[in-house]
Amino acid sequence: MNTSNKISSKIGIYGLLFIGVIFSIAPFYWMLVGATHPSGEIFSLPPKILPGDYLAKNFHSLGESLGIAKIFWNSLFIALVYTFFSTLISAMAGYAFAKYRFKGKKLFFFMILCSLMIPSQVTLIPLFEMMVSFNWLNTYQAIILPGLASPFAIYLMRQNMQAVPDSIIEASRVDGAGEMKIFFSVILPVVRPALAAVAIFLFMSQWNSLIWPLITLNSKEMFTLPVALSSLIGMARIDYGQLMLGTTLSTIPIMIFFLLLQKHFISGILGGSVKE
Repeated sequence: MNTSNKISSKIGIYGLLFIGVIFSIAPFYWMLVGATHPSGEIFSLPPKILPGDYLAKNFHSLGESLGIAKIFWNSLFIALVYTFFSTLISAMAGYAFAKYRFKGKKLFFFMILCSLMIPSQVTLIPLFEMMVSFNWLNTYQAIILPGLASPFAIYLMRQNMQAVPDSIIEASRVDGAGEMKIFFSVILPVVRPALAAVAIFLFMSQWNSLIWPLITLNSKEMFTLPVALSSLIGMARIDYGQLMLGTTLSTIPIMIFFLLLQKHFISGILGGSVKE
């Protein structure tokens, strides 16, 4: 292939990538612009492509409609607590399945994999009945506890921990380290990229969760952001300015969380491809 063909090929590739980027960011840009306009102007023709001066008004209206500060705190608290404990539980379970030998290990792991094929909607009624019996409706624990043991996160951690050499663990035991010290001081630092990938996945899934909080929470003070934003969609009137602003605010923590852990994300995902 001569030089001119190589240049043409690169121009074509970069051109397709540029078009893909435009299509990817266009919805986000429109959402940001919509948050700065009143509801009646968002779908006007020709469409508004530049920011307006209605952002402060939309923010004030959103605060009056939802009490956005409390709702934002609810979502952030639930997502962070859930992510921390679910990541820890997934790492412990993955370590046990990867490095310990015990009776029924393959059967238990097979059951975890099978649970990935069960639609989450199937478990809603049994879980709701459990929350009623525990008197946990409209509480933080009703949102956090049922999903702490994530089958996908356990699977990903197990696959990554299989790549950790057994010699490191044995050497730590010979040096007198206990099992918990080995896990926290030796294993977790080695699988840090996988932990980051799992944490991002769990944070996003909990932050964006709608169906289960919608069923479990019944007071405005306990609403999470997805539930609160869904309440803005009325039968007769929808304030799209408030909805755009609320959606914009709901994406900020996800972007920050991802940016903080992005350097570990790809290597953590690729680590799950380790074969036995």
